[in-house]
Order: sequence, then C-alpha cells, then structure tokens
Amino acid sequence: MRSTPEDCSDLYLAKYDPALSMKYVETLLEDTLLYWLGWIRSCTYFGRWLENVERSALILKLLTYEPTGAVVAAVTFSLPEAIGDAGRNWDYRFTWVRDSAFTMYAFMRLGLTKEAKQYMGFVRALCQEKNPDGGLQIMYTLRGGREMAELELGHLEGYRACAPVRIGNGAADHLQLDIYGELLDAVYLYNKFSQPLSFDEWVDIRALVDYVCDNYDQPDMGIWEVRGKRQNFTYSKVQCWVAIDRGLRLVDKRDFPCRNKQRWQHTRDTLYEEIMERAWNPELEMFTQSYEHHEMLDAAVLAMPLVFFCAGTDPRFVKTMRRIMLPPHRGGLTANNLVFRYNAVETDDGLSGEEGTFSLCTFWLAEALSRASTADVTLLYKAQIIIDEMIMYGNHVGLFSEEIDKAGKHLGNFPQAFTHIALISAAYNVDRALKSTKHP
Repeated sequence: MRSTPEDCSDLYLAKYDPALSMKYVETLLEDTLLYWLGWIRSCTYFGRWLENVERSALILKLLTYEPTGAVVAAVTFSLPEAIGDAGRNWDYRFTWVRDSAFTMYAFMRLGLTKEAKQYMGFVRALCQEKNPDGGLQIMYTLRGGREMAELELGHLEGYRACAPVRIGNGAADHLQLDIYGELLDAVYLYNKFSQPLSFDEWVDIRALVDYVCDNYDQPDMGIWEVRGKRQNFTYSKVQCWVAIDRGLRLVDKRDFPCRNKQRWQHTRDTLYEEIMERAWNPELEMFTQSYEHHEMLDAAVLAMPLVFFCAGTDPRFVKTMRRIMLPPHRGGLTANNLVFRYNAVETDDGLSGEEGTFSLCTFWLAEALSRASTADVTLLYKAQIIIDEMIMYGNHVGLFSEEIDKAGKHLGNFPQAFTHIALISAAYNVDRALKSTKHP
C-alpha cells in the first residue's frame, strides 16, 4: 500500500517536529548541555581566570552565525553608551571585519580552530566582492550583504528615554584602514596555528596588502568610527604597518610569489618612521590620537606592543602608557583602574556628551602592562589586579557590555564581542607572563 501525501506529511512532522511534551523538552535540554560541554572541552586554556575565559569563548561561539562563520558584534541595538541625550546609540547587529578578525585570533589562542576555518571561508567570500577601489567594506550583514541603511525610529523613546533609537549603521561606508591590519594579523596566525593558506587565499591576501600600500596615507574615520572629520589616526597607521608586515612574513614563511615585495618593504619601513615622527609628541612625551591633534590621548595606542609594532619596554610606549594610567583631571584616561578610550568632551568625534569607560581598553591596558613587565615586574602584578577587578564588573553570568559608567553599571550594546575578545587575550597573555616570572 502506497503512502498518500498526507501520510508523508504526518511522518515528517512526527520525526522533525514532534509534539511538545515534558520528555521531549528534557531530551532537548540534555542534548544542548552535551553539545556545549563537548564544545568547550576542546579549549586548550587552563590558566588563571579559566571560568571567565571559557564563558567568553562560549559567548563568542553564540555570537557566530553558523552558515557563514561571521561574528555579530552584539545582539542588541540602540542601548546607549551614555544616559541622556548624547545620541550615542548604535545598531551592532552586524559583523565587523575588525571584530571577526579579533574573534578568530581569540579562538585560535584557545585551540578552537574549527571556528577560525569557518571565518576564513567568510573572508574568501568577501574578497570575491571587493569595493570598486579594491578594498573591503568595514562591516557586513551576517550573510555577507552590504546594505544596512541607518534609520531612526521616532516612535520609540529608547532605553531609559535615551533617544534616538537607531537601526542600521551609517558607518558601513566609512574608510577605516585599521581593518586590514587586524585581518592580516588573524590570517597570519591562522596560517601558523590552524591551517596553511592555499594559493588562492594568498592571491586574495596579496591584493589587500597592495591596497594598503596604495592607501595607507589617507585620513580615515578610525577604530572608534567617529562621526566627525577624517584624520590620520595613529592606530590606523599602526594597523596599516601590521597589514604590510604580516604580508611580508607570509612571503618569508611560505615562499609565496610576490612581485611587489620590495615595494612592501619600503612602504612598511617608511610608515614606521612616519609614525614615530608624526604621532609622537616630544613635549608631552606620548603617542597622540592622530597626526592632526598632538594634544589628544587615545587608549587605542595601547595595542602597539600587542601587535609587535614596538616592544612593551620601548621608552616612548612606556611613557605613553603611564600617561594613560593617570586620572582624567591630570591628563590621563584611567579612573578606578578602568580606561576611557579618549576624552569624549575634548575630542572631536562628531557627537556630544560624555561616555563610560571602554572595557576593551581596560583589558588592553592589562595586556600592555604584561608586555612592559619584563623591565619592571610590578607592572605585571598591576595587570593582574586590573583583570581581577574588571571581572567583578561582569553580570551574574559573567557577561560584559561595551562600556562601564561611574556607578559600575553597563553601558552600550550587550553582550559585546569586543570586550570578551579582549578578556581572553589579556587573560592568556597575563597568565603566561605570570607563569614565566621568577618569584623572589
């Protein structure tokens, strides 16, 4: 006897959409627990702050869109970075090249290479549809789309009456040159710790390095996506140097063909000296936010030794770091061991009002202190204290938003991938430094 279409439909529903029952719910719960326990067992990290590192890894996995490997910056939109009418409310439900590259780095540090491979597939897809000038868009939809028009929903008052409520993101068409350094650094580590690059992948990467050599001298909107004027941001220039440097390292490590190798070397070295000359303020003894504003401090420069642009013990960097560690009223960016990304009142970012401390920058400070501690071990213990204290600001399940206000409350979209990436990196490197330190 042959089955009728109705019979087939009933069989399909019975197998793939069974009736809801307590037994079925318990089975789903058990399967879910087994999946996540099995996944986190692949983590190879067993150092300090293990629970927090594993929780951060779980969050990053949950923020990964399985079909493409893209990582969403946060799952919320328009949660304010400042309570009031500052207008610092953004939609983070997209994938930034920067955030995803950092996430790939974090996964590889923890031995979770499958996710890194998924993201490399996403990068390959993006490289097939570059901008007309040969560059990449700074952010995409989770499926790789480019359209995300920014709109304001005037009929909504927003969280705690903090209007406007925005969907979409107007920064999508920004020029942010730092993304190439972050991406190339992640690709270099992928080749080293996960899987060797194929020739086709190399061709895509080579084209991006050529793009950086052609455009590194352009002012951009920077890592913080300012809504003001374009500037020659120091962090962007450093990451352009990283992009070219990692391209050259891949050439040397893998003997990949590169007709423009001499040009890459010349551009990398020229850019290094340019940064040391134009981003350094000899009177204030600090690296500045940009070439244009020599009095402005920016916590993004804490990444300099993290990407091996300079040693953590370099006198110029140490002086900059110590200035950042001063309280704001003394010209610094640190309050209660929490770090502001810049002085929001004095910096022209196209917006008004103040904002909270930036959690990413706090973890970057801890990691930078560990890099500088080879010359002064007390800096390493300071780094440990900063991480210990910062972890206490997490919520009851160890999640973090983008910023923290003066009262210790979370600000901005939540949970924030950027913060959890930085937590993993800081914990990994500070723990390694502590283990290698010879106690008296």
